Amino acid sequence: MNQKNPSAGHLAASLTILIWGTTFIATKLLLVDFQPVEILFFRFFIGIAALFLACPRRLKLTDRRQEWLFAGAGICGVTLYYLLENIALTYTMASNVGVVLSVSPFFAAILTHWILREEKLRWNFFLGFLAAIAGIVLISWNGSAAFQLNPLGDLLAFAAAFVWGVYSILTRKISSLGYPTVLTTRRTFFYGLVFMIPALFLMDFRLELVRFTQPGNLFNILFLGLGASALCFVTWNYAVRSLGVLKTSVYIYGVPVITVITSALILHETITPMAILGTVLTLSGLIISEAKWGKERARKE
Repeated sequence: MNQKNPSAGHLAASLTILIWGTTFIATKLLLVDFQPVEILFFRFFIGIAALFLACPRRLKLTDRRQEWLFAGAGICGVTLYYLLENIALTYTMASNVGVVLSVSPFFAAILTHWILREEKLRWNFFLGFLAAIAGIVLISWNGSAAFQLNPLGDLLAFAAAFVWGVYSILTRKISSLGYPTVLTTRRTFFYGLVFMIPALFLMDFRLELVRFTQPGNLFNILFLGLGASALCFVTWNYAVRSLGVLKTSVYIYGVPVITVITSALILHETITPMAILGTVLTLSGLIISEAKWGKERARKE
């Protein structure tokens, strides 16, 4: 999984979003018995253990100065992003968090353009962004009387979206180093857990493994650790390597769509006409953002 392959990259990004779209449900259920920092620690501890079993060999860096890239990716993509997301879920509705986090492709695109100077922003990206956000807002309302704002929770979600944009930049830099994706992901997880240690003491972390004797808790944490963390971070990082930050990031628009569908299937929630319209708009935004006419126009210019 180290060579660039656009088709495999799109498949990897699609698989990642398919799984990530269900994590809001698993996290929300775990928040009944666990604190946000506890979910975060157990999730990525399981993730790093799984990646070690999958590939036990050690990552040898060609330049020790590259270490800061992994440290930055760990604190942004693991510690800060998920801690901010999980805490935000305790202050505001999951629908709010889903909408706000969906602007992360915009942050990723802007930062990639300004810092890496790799990808030019075209009109179809902004048009797709507006269509997707409009759709995501409709999905989040889903028949509710109003979109309930919570300043603290929504601000935390915006911070998480920006942090993910920074993580995208660091992931792109790491992918250019040519190391195996599983090993770089494991190194990122390691730093994420290291930077998480202060939060464990500040946020009343409790080990209490007896909570995992409940089948629901055990299933959800294994799903988050093995699927949403170990597997999905590898496939997402591979997609970034194959497609670039911009084309990979717009797949995040699909997360609310998957969330609505899985909520209907698992939690038996009703899908309203507004949610259907929002789904169509969101998917249209994804298609517009990925459209090749912007790329062809760039070549002509």
